[in-house]
Amino acid sequence: MNPQGERWTAERVLALAPDATSCTAGGKLAAAGTWSGAGAHGQAVWGLCSGSGSKPYQTVVDLNGPGYRCSCPSRKFPCKHALGLLLLWTSGEGGVPGGGEPPEWAEQWLGDRRERAEKLAATARDGGPSRGGDGGDGGEKGDAAGRGESGGAADPEAARRRAERRAQRIAAGATELERRLADLLRDGLASADRAGYGAWDETAARMVDAQAPGLETRVRELAAIPSSGPGWPARLLEECALAHLLNQGFLHLDGLPEQLAATTRTRVGLTTPVAELLATGEPVRDRWLVLGRQDGTDGRLTTRRIWLRGERTRRMALLLSFSAPGQSPELALPTGLVLDADLTYYPAARPLRAAIGTRHGELPHTPSATAPPVPEGCDVDTALADYGAALGEDPWLDGWPVVLAEVVPVPGDGGWQLADERSGSALPVDPRCTGRTDLWQLMAISGGGPVTVFGECGHRGFSPLTAWDPTPVSLIATAAQGGTR
Repeated sequence: MNPQGERWTAERVLALAPDATSCTAGGKLAAAGTWSGAGAHGQAVWGLCSGSGSKPYQTVVDLNGPGYRCSCPSRKFPCKHALGLLLLWTSGEGGVPGGGEPPEWAEQWLGDRRERAEKLAATARDGGPSRGGDGGDGGEKGDAAGRGESGGAADPEAARRRAERRAQRIAAGATELERRLADLLRDGLASADRAGYGAWDETAARMVDAQAPGLETRVRELAAIPSSGPGWPARLLEECALAHLLNQGFLHLDGLPEQLAATTRTRVGLTTPVAELLATGEPVRDRWLVLGRQDGTDGRLTTRRIWLRGERTRRMALLLSFSAPGQSPELALPTGLVLDADLTYYPAARPLRAAIGTRHGELPHTPSATAPPVPEGCDVDTALADYGAALGEDPWLDGWPVVLAEVVPVPGDGGWQLADERSGSALPVDPRCTGRTDLWQLMAISGGGPVTVFGECGHRGFSPLTAWDPTPVSLIATAAQGGTR
């Protein structure tokens, strides 16, 4: 059930999409100018979407279930119009105003759904057989009752069959990508430079069709490497090896340890729904310090990453939230906030991503006996050891969050470094950060002296996100926050 007046998050909407293509198409339709007569009342959202024909598409969503109906010819559930309408609804009253009554075409469909639900409930009370639907609307596109859902409760057997079909599609995608990699290695890496982006783009599209967004991302990374500058053949070979390892891991999931299998599923794009995670996972309560935040976009989605560290457990956590392009993700936790909350980690060999459960309280991060103004950090050698240990459990890991203490930012002809005078070691800054002006802000905060810096340590180097000014120690300065990379 959806409480009346409670708008969903964009992440919750996008989790309903049948594939990545639908996410992209739905995001493009999440604009007020595309819709007319849009409204929301109780558990219903409706609107008219202009299309290529003379008549707009009639789209209505019942948030119980949820269920969808659209007059477009698409056979996807939900279609891009339903996703676009819901994404527009998540943005607030300016997109889809609340109140008012549904138009006749929407009310008729909603009434039919209510009537069917009441009949099913009466049958269940009388002790009769309860089925997912009465078969009366099998031709109505997207109706949850017509797909084995009743009264908002999903049919476990139908859900299992959908999961199996998706796993089969991903396995087919992984097998096809294996053939593409084999062809590349047989023809020689130089052929990748001559072939251009087109061949990879076609392969990436096949991964979208296979509902494997993780594999699609890796294919697009492979496509970009030949134009990435000197030394690209070695980098291409490394990425091919990681893609091959991921394909083989998914194709042989049954032979992997449970946690590594969970990591593999996540890397290909299979994630646990938030509601299921919070219902079945084990919450970890702590006072979580928000270490940094970064927004990025791939043209289809805006992704917000927020990193936290537990005061008692010392565990790192990563929160992700998503929104349609041009909209800000809903989750907003400022750097320096201390959050007393339950976090539940997603299953993984090296758990990092988590979801917020119950919030017990929050307070600004100010000097006090229980809330030190600057987080405790480590030296460069310890940061590298932490990253190495994480990489040993998740070979596809791009970076691991660490807090470096008493390091000095040093610019140079060969790139920036963070020097650790205590150990005599230096950690190179990720070359992808070189063009960011905030590195000079970091230099200004340092003033040539040591600072505490939070960021991600990876095989390309260190990506700084937040720095704390040592003078006065209570001041928090963000040196590289909110950047896109």
